[in-house]
Amino acid sequence: MTDQLVGRNILVTGGTRGIGRATVLTLARAGANVVTCYRTEGEAAESLARELKETPGEHRLIRADVSDPAQVRALFDEVRTRFGSLHGLVNNAGVISHVPFDKLSEEDWHRVLDTHLTGAFLVTQGALPLLGEGASIVNIGSRVATVGLPMRAHYTAAKSGLIGLTRTLCKELGGRGIRVNMVDPGVIETEAAAELPREQYEAMQTRYRALTSLGRLGAPDEVADVVLFLVSEQSRYVTGAAIPVDGGI
Repeated sequence: MTDQLVGRNILVTGGTRGIGRATVLTLARAGANVVTCYRTEGEAAESLARELKETPGEHRLIRADVSDPAQVRALFDEVRTRFGSLHGLVNNAGVISHVPFDKLSEEDWHRVLDTHLTGAFLVTQGALPLLGEGASIVNIGSRVATVGLPMRAHYTAAKSGLIGLTRTLCKELGGRGIRVNMVDPGVIETEAAAELPREQYEAMQTRYRALTSLGRLGAPDEVADVVLFLVSEQSRYVTGAAIPVDGGI
């Protein structure tokens, strides 16, 4: 454990799995008080709660769907009561599906856009009254946002939208001393990848090892370490940046 973030309160959305989970644990181990929200009850949330209980600091898990304005308001009611203020926000919550564009339903389009993009809007707007000078907002984007990916039109559109949101907020909030940046992961080996059928998993590994300069998939904590940098004082003059964490893909 380090003491980089001691005394800082940070909200991470979608914090029970993958990059979000790694981010929650990395920030907590750096001394922050971390509050995270999640949508689905289950072992992922329960095991994270156990890990945070063993980590110094005041940490809190709150069930909230970031695409639902009423649940976001309830989330901030609790954050305000428990913490009073925030020093950092990480917009990580997201969902994904793989659907050919001609088969993509309005329901699935809205589900993905509302979680990634509208969720970031709602949560950031809700957090603003709690964020003061020196605060940091980090949006988790994706390297596919500017190149596209077949069968993920809704996902790439949402992540592309985050680019514009980040750049605009960096300009709009800079005068208040609030920094806004993006982290753009490449192919990260999360729980979802590990749950693929063995043959599909090995094919994915082979494909992305060949495409990536470092010859391997990334790990969630390698993304979380960059988030740690962006919410810490070490990045105090960094804003409006989009940092790729993709192994050179």
